Amino acid sequence: MFSVNLRKPCNWFPDISHPAPLGELTNGPLLVYSKTFWNPRVDTPDMTNNFDGLRVVSFESRRADEMEKLIERYGGLPLVAPSMAETPLSEAGEAIAFARQLITGEFDIVVFLTGVGANSLKDAVATQLPAAQFIEALNKTTVVARGPKAASALRKMGVEPHLVAGEPNTSRALLTAMDGKQSLEGKRIAIQEYGAPNKELLKSLQQRGANVTPVPTYRWTLPDDLTPLRTAIQEIVNGRVDISLFTSAPQIRNLLQVANEMGLEEKLRNAFRRIVIASIGPACSDAIHECGLAVDHEPDTTRMGNLVGDAARLSAFLLRRKRTAVENGVDTNHWQRVDMRWPGDQSRPIRDPSPDARRSTFLKACRGEATDYTPIWLMRQAGRFQRAYRQLRSKVSFLELCKTPELSAEVTLMAVETLAVDAAIIFADILLILEPIGVDISFDKGEGPRIGNPVRNAREIDRLRDLNPGSLQFVYDAVQMTRRALAPEVALIGFAGAPFTVASYAVEGGGSRNYQNTKSLIYRDPGAWHALMERLVSATTAYLNRQIDAGADALQLFDSWVGCLSPEDYREFVLPHMRTLIGGINDSTPVIHFGTGNPALLPLQKEAGGNVIGLDWRVDLAQEWEKLGYDLGVQGNLDPVALFAPPREIRKRAKSILEKAEGRPGHIFNLGHGILPGTPVDHVLELVDAVHELSRK
Repeated sequence: MFSVNLRKPCNWFPDISHPAPLGELTNGPLLVYSKTFWNPRVDTPDMTNNFDGLRVVSFESRRADEMEKLIERYGGLPLVAPSMAETPLSEAGEAIAFARQLITGEFDIVVFLTGVGANSLKDAVATQLPAAQFIEALNKTTVVARGPKAASALRKMGVEPHLVAGEPNTSRALLTAMDGKQSLEGKRIAIQEYGAPNKELLKSLQQRGANVTPVPTYRWTLPDDLTPLRTAIQEIVNGRVDISLFTSAPQIRNLLQVANEMGLEEKLRNAFRRIVIASIGPACSDAIHECGLAVDHEPDTTRMGNLVGDAARLSAFLLRRKRTAVENGVDTNHWQRVDMRWPGDQSRPIRDPSPDARRSTFLKACRGEATDYTPIWLMRQAGRFQRAYRQLRSKVSFLELCKTPELSAEVTLMAVETLAVDAAIIFADILLILEPIGVDISFDKGEGPRIGNPVRNAREIDRLRDLNPGSLQFVYDAVQMTRRALAPEVALIGFAGAPFTVASYAVEGGGSRNYQNTKSLIYRDPGAWHALMERLVSATTAYLNRQIDAGADALQLFDSWVGCLSPEDYREFVLPHMRTLIGGINDSTPVIHFGTGNPALLPLQKEAGGNVIGLDWRVDLAQEWEKLGYDLGVQGNLDPVALFAPPREIRKRAKSILEKAEGRPGHIFNLGHGILPGTPVDHVLELVDAVHELSRK
């Protein structure tokens, strides 16, 4: 049964109603939840990840004791029900046959998928062959390990792997790593299997021209004692579980098998509609989906500690969302983030509506109102630093992702859920506006955007078309989908590239270091430049207002390249156009005006307009805010590279910026530019939590 820890006072768990009475817990009292903001990492007294007394079931077997302690450490009430056993094969004939072939040099590559399997194989071979001979043969062969556990087991037996496939320790990651080393055409490959054949891996290797031999080492069976598993099934069916944790694909299959034998499978499936399902990684998630259930959260790294920590961090929100969805008619056993429905009309902006929406800390800061803590969101908070994003991008092109509303909305929502930030920003690109007006644009892998027909003189500018706002309907659809699925108190930011930056891309034909073509056009033919800017201002104004109509609560203008200009050039060639653009935006919607690279332009940006000025990391926030005036909000301004520092350094730097802001209304925490590829996700979470914690009043 559940063990009960003394729980901390809970003041952040909102609107959770249990599907059935909690009943009597064997070791503790009935738990009562109160209502308010959802961010679970912020509001606990010691500001740590915390289940805060939720009931957590895990189906881990080999590390059951460790899992129980982890759940308790994070404030959960654990029910650990071992669901599988790794049973060595009674007949080791295939293992012995493999070893004999290995010793005679009949394999080019041997792949080890698990540490347990590596040890089982060694033990099986040792029953008939000298262990030293087997190890020597392995060391003469290319040995590949899928992940650190397999690599560790090999090293302990005296074999150094030639290749170790890293996170997320999936078959796909293994194939990617092997493809990067050599052609597999004609290679003789042996694969240490575990539990059941990995048909996808075998097929993929065969498609690459490899001759593949599977080597089974053990099989998965049910545990000898099924009492804990049956108890867990009964507790789930009776509505006495909040969170479920899965760490291996066979767990869900075995769970459903035992439930079926108990005559409770259908009731179990129905109960999971109201229970958060957290999966350790892609292979486990695939199995859960194949069994007809939906995964509510998968951590970025496939470690048990990350699974439990992430589940604790997000448990309140995930549970609130899932149970609210059920109450609003969503089938949560077959859903995605975009399917979420909240009470009332969530397809409209939240500038002036429900009590939930008025709690938007981000919008309060945009308006210069006092907030309980400093809100934070991050530029490029959906991107290549996240494994789930990279997996999606491996299947679709960047433009396809931008132009498919369901995918754009899903990526936008994914970032908010994972990071627990205070605002979403719609997933799109600042250059999407160019294509409908006649500029050919492509995104080459690893090289950024490319313009096929640069615009560099008056004649080419005259050929540009006026924007038909409907040509960007896919963006508005993504905004509407996202706003509808987004939690009521989380704001949605729409955006566009500022005219100077967009014009510079169109003129340069891509990235630039010195903006020679752009400045040459400005100096050579000011009239043509102003004509280009006027055309972009008109298009961008219409584009942004349509985003507002679709549900955007705030807007950001990205002027990422404007720092190349002198103040004099900005005043003459940019400021009038920015003033016109911002003046044409629905005035009930806050505007964040963000530029980089030249602090001398900040007073001119204020003059151009906007409710909030974005600061990059090259300026002192306290000094610049004082110069701009406290009637204006500011956003920023941690150096994105600081997220590669140790967590304590990230916290120290966040604290320094918060101290510069002095808790003054109108500060929105952000980076000085976007999150960089390769940034550790855990470090991003550390920053978000540190800002929330340190700024809490």
